[in-house]
Amino acid sequence: MERTARWSSQLARDWMEHDVQAAGVLLIDGHTRVYHGSLTKLPRRYVSRERLCLRGTTDYWVNALDGQPFFCVTQPIDPGLIKTLETEIIPRLSNDIPNQPTAEALAVDPRLHRFTLVFDREGYSPALFARLKTQRVAILTYHKHPGEDWQETEFTPHQVTLQNGDTVTLPLAERGTQLGNGLWLREIRRLDEKGHQTSILSTDFRSDIAPAAAAIFAMVASGKLLQIHAPTLRA
Repeated sequence: MERTARWSSQLARDWMEHDVQAAGVLLIDGHTRVYHGSLTKLPRRYVSRERLCLRGTTDYWVNALDGQPFFCVTQPIDPGLIKTLETEIIPRLSNDIPNQPTAEALAVDPRLHRFTLVFDREGYSPALFARLKTQRVAILTYHKHPGEDWQETEFTPHQVTLQNGDTVTLPLAERGTQLGNGLWLREIRRLDEKGHQTSILSTDFRSDIAPAAAAIFAMVASGKLLQIHAPTLRA
């Protein structure tokens, strides 16, 4: 088992070294893998695609924006995304992602970050965002409490290139927003054709607005793909 873990870790490092740009922005997505065996009694958790509470493990996938997997963290007893990020995923990425900024570069530019993590509302935590900012790890996630809609006059069309190479025009707007713990972030909103506004938060103040929108679309696409092809465990 230990040899397998070392081999898997080396593969992940090799993949990231061959695609340094992809390794700079990573999707973190958790999915339940249902267990149908009888050798152990794993905890039950709600499986949305089955609409049932079933026994299984939670797999946290660390993917590039185009969906290619770098590695997976399996939690038989799931402590949640926030805990898994801080104890399992970020320490590994801090060691394995190539070409991270040096300490000198980070000291010169307070907005420079080591890498960016993209995750869904399960990871929403102002305290987590603040801790990651001190580690110079940027986040990109949905705003869990966006408040009132913005005026539609704030939205302007932007050309967004998706991971499959398609280019779409999206109405986007941006403001600075302060959370309850005093942390300032970028808030980016997309206005859809029905007038609904999707709010995104980010501590990356260097990137353009369009790539942030593209990263969220990549997370949605990756999640749907994993739900369709989610494996089951048998013993």
